[in-house]
Amino acid sequence: MFEVMMYDGGVYRSEELFEAIEDVGGVILQTTRSAQILTVTMSIPGEDKDFISKVCQSIGGEVKCVPLAGTEIAVIGCTLGRHHMPHPICDIAEEVRQYGGITAVMGLARGRGKNTSQISAQEKSIIEEYDAAVFMLGNFKNCIDTKKELFKNINTPVILVCGPPIENFEDNCEVVVSGVGRKAERMKSPEEMKKLQEIGDAIDEVIKNKKTMLEEDPLFIHPAELKKLLEEYEPINMSLRPAPIVLHLDSLRVKISYREHKDYFNSLEVYGRKLKEIARVSESKIDDSSTIIHIKTLSEIEYEDKGKTQ
Repeated sequence: MFEVMMYDGGVYRSEELFEAIEDVGGVILQTTRSAQILTVTMSIPGEDKDFISKVCQSIGGEVKCVPLAGTEIAVIGCTLGRHHMPHPICDIAEEVRQYGGITAVMGLARGRGKNTSQISAQEKSIIEEYDAAVFMLGNFKNCIDTKKELFKNINTPVILVCGPPIENFEDNCEVVVSGVGRKAERMKSPEEMKKLQEIGDAIDEVIKNKKTMLEEDPLFIHPAELKKLLEEYEPINMSLRPAPIVLHLDSLRVKISYREHKDYFNSLEVYGRKLKEIARVSESKIDDSSTIIHIKTLSEIEYEDKGKTQ
């Protein structure tokens, strides 16, 4: 049984941590460096948890529990304008990062106005690239009732965060967290910090449910294993973009152009098969600076294999 942990500390002596992770057969999920501060998210065997914790402490770092590690969460406001992009959105995104997830803050192009708000098909397809989406709405119940159409029929779990309590939203989202509306200051009080933790726990529960569904029909290869293979490709290894490979529950976001590196992706061998046979590889709907690799399940591959033999 593997467990996910996060090291938060300095760069000094970090090579000792990387060597320890390799020694116990663990996998580095994500590495983020800012000046001399280093954050390493890792997946390690449960029996080696104490050993890795001691290594982290010996080099002056801290170990955190990160239940959302290996996920990318979208936090969405109605627009990027200050009327719809209040401070709570940034606080929610930061809370997700504290839980170990990668976040992307987004605003809709035409989300403003109770009676004129819209979401385009392209915006929905972008949101569906993420493991889950947090929609932040406002303080007025009648406005929220109208804008629930914004996140209807999105093929990824949706968590609604808003001011007033809302009922009968089961067909539109997975869970509703009320008590967080628009405000012009950061969420700093003890009550507000508890509310942020409630949001984090709600996202964690949604992700756990998604993991349970994936366990019923496992993927051909775990995204972390595929990440290790992709890191050997020089354009990815030499990329200067933050987190060149971002893990999802059932896919990866690789931050190089699909069009420029299509031949590499199609010819990459994974356990005796071509990558294009065990995954759907396409350019991101955001732009062509990233590639989305959606790994197929064992049943999908078995079904396709039977079709080829008939």
